[in-house]
Parts: sequence; C-alpha cells; structure tokens
Amino acid sequence: MSTAVSPTRERLPSRLGGYAGLLLVILLVAVPLYWILVSSLKERPDIYTVPVSWWADPLTFDNYTSVGGGVAFTDYLRNSIIITAVLTVVQVFLGVLSAFALAFLRFPGRTLVLLLVIGSLMVPNQITVISNYALVAQLGWRNTFAGIIIPLAGVAFGTFLMRNHFLSLPKEIIEAAEMDAAGPLRMLWRVVLPMSWPTLIAFTLITIVNEWNQYLWPLLMADDSRVAPLPVGLAQLQNSEGLTNWGPVLAGTVLTALPILLIFLALQRHMIKGLTAGAVKG
Repeated sequence: MSTAVSPTRERLPSRLGGYAGLLLVILLVAVPLYWILVSSLKERPDIYTVPVSWWADPLTFDNYTSVGGGVAFTDYLRNSIIITAVLTVVQVFLGVLSAFALAFLRFPGRTLVLLLVIGSLMVPNQITVISNYALVAQLGWRNTFAGIIIPLAGVAFGTFLMRNHFLSLPKEIIEAAEMDAAGPLRMLWRVVLPMSWPTLIAFTLITIVNEWNQYLWPLLMADDSRVAPLPVGLAQLQNSEGLTNWGPVLAGTVLTALPILLIFLALQRHMIKGLTAGAVKG
C-alpha cells in the first residue's frame, strides 16, 4: 500500500535550497557592507586587529570629521549632485522621446536606428574612452562639467527599456487616442506616460545609480575638485591618507553610498514593478 506524499513535503527540499541560496547571497552582499560601516566607527588601531572585531568598541565618529580635512568633500558632493541630476534629466528626457518614436512613429530607417541602439548596448564603454577623450580635449572641455556630462549622455539602455514597455501597452487605448486625433506629444503626455510610471521610475533610478557611481571617465576629465565627483574624491582621499589610515576612507565610502542607498530603498518597489511590467500578459 503506497502512501501519498503531500505537495508541500515534495517542495520542501527545493524551498530549503532556495532559502540557503538567498542566505548565501545576503551574506556575500551584507557582510562587506556591515564591515565597512562598523570599521568607519572604530578607532584607527582597532581596524587592524586580528582576529577581526565585528563591533566598534569604543564607538567614535572621528573618521567622519576627518573626511573633510583630507579632501574638499563638500565640493565633490556638489559636483556629484550636479552631474547626476543633469545626466538623469537628459537621459530620461531623450530616452522617453526616442523610445516613443521607435514604438509608435513610422519613419524611414526606423529598424536601422533600433539595430544601432541595440548594437551600442553590446559595446563596452571602455572601448570608446580614447576616442572620446581625444575629441573632448580638442574641444577644450577638459576639467569642465560639459566634458564629463555630454559623453555620458547616451540613452541606449533607457531607449530599449522604455520602447519594450511602450509596446506592451494595450493597443486599444493607443488606437483610441489616435482616433481622437491626439498628436504625438499629447498622446505621449496624456496617454502613454500615465500608464508607464513604474517603468519610468525604474529607468530613472537605474540612471541615478549609474551616474552617481561614475569613476573612470570623470577621473580622466577632472584635474581637481572643481568638477570631479565623489568617487574621484574617494580615490584622492585614499591617496592623501595613505595605506595605513583607512578609517576616513571607509567613512567617506559610507557618506558616498548613503544618499543613493536611501533613494534606492524609497523607490525599490516601483523599480521592481517597472522592470517586470509586461512580463506577464493576461
């Protein structure tokens, strides 16, 4: 006589395996972040103790007050805000317009433009560094915000993401708007965007994170704290503190990551919803 096994018990091994994998990922991500945060609150000798101390005892904020003494931290912060804000506005604006054109407008060469957009996603940014540097230097834009911002203003990923979302919108609503003689811009503003806020927020958040963390190109373009963003400032802080005083560097790392972390936590639900929009159709 056979005994039936309940579906719950059959799924138990796979669930345990999934939880184990999730725990491993959390440990790999959270432990380094926790160590950076705790070490930024330690006194200098305690950072190098063996075995590693997983708590700051005594707790001190001297490393955070030392950050501004090593480099012009507020200047780097200002530059990061300017660069990230301008690039986010430009990329979202251009990405939405180009995606709308590729999704709804009919014009010669549309397929070729789409192929070029997809092809540009396959080219690593590092390949274009030399040519972009030579061009920017010839234009006299080194050590300027224009030299940093303009070469980074490409929107291939955003165009691809928003176009795919626009194509997943109900065709009946789009056709109804066309029958009402709604022009392209009016249809975009009144019909398409109100149905696309989750994806638009996801696109915006991804852009903010990417541009806030830009390092290589600003490092090549900026000579000092007048236009350099925070990642470049952290490298300068490390150089000024040397290899024996990591406390201020870790404190600067926490201060650099904190704004973007708060933004991500506030918008993560919209980001997940936006990235999965259109994945399941009824």
